[in-house]
Amino acid sequence: MPPRVTIIGLDGVPEVRPGDDLAAIILDAVAGSGETLRDGDLLVVTHKIVSKAEGQLIDLRQIAPSELARRHAERWGKDPRQIEIVLRESARIVRMQYGLIIAETHHGFVCANAAVDASNVESEFVCLLPEDPDASAARLRAELRARTGLDLPIIISDSFGRAWRFGITNVAIGLSGLAPLADYRGQQDSQGRTMHASILAVADELAASAELVANKLDGRPVALIRGYDFTRAEGSGRELLLDPARDLFR
Repeated sequence: MPPRVTIIGLDGVPEVRPGDDLAAIILDAVAGSGETLRDGDLLVVTHKIVSKAEGQLIDLRQIAPSELARRHAERWGKDPRQIEIVLRESARIVRMQYGLIIAETHHGFVCANAAVDASNVESEFVCLLPEDPDASAARLRAELRARTGLDLPIIISDSFGRAWRFGITNVAIGLSGLAPLADYRGQQDSQGRTMHASILAVADELAASAELVANKLDGRPVALIRGYDFTRAEGSGRELLLDPARDLFR
């Protein structure tokens, strides 16, 4: 049999509220989609439902914007309260232009608006990233293992833009249970040449593939991936962050 990977979007995930049991919600979605979890499966979970369950929601009505937030918002027709949250979530501002803020979050992610997002949340609220996406993934993995007996790797994803490329794609911001990178350095290619720089971000590739069945408008925030020959490891999304000393964009 040629190698194949199956990606299954799980239906039936309800609106997630702070304090909800994500493991139970996911298991219900698996059953409701007519699937049974197997050893070797992995799950990609969009950060939004993780953040909601963890209470990472900000009520904009309680936010007093700073002068910088007000100036930027007035110039570009933005909500100054949301700009203020972006500034608070930023460890470093890379650029502010055209109404967009490119920032480095406290996690070390460089992304638009410090990943502060108003989509798919109630009016007058914005959603933040999980405080520690790796810890969130590890907790969910442990909860599912306790209920199913299966050690299922978890990838928590979000949509990021990319340098040199147009459009956004899903990437892994947190994970547990698999090695996020496949390192081919030291191996030989088909022509017998030794590879020196080939390291694939397989966790990002898995996260991006999950979006193909999740679809942002379909309310399907969990995908089951079956058949990918991942390397088992504790893993960490931090392994995907580029060392600042090698970052040519700083």
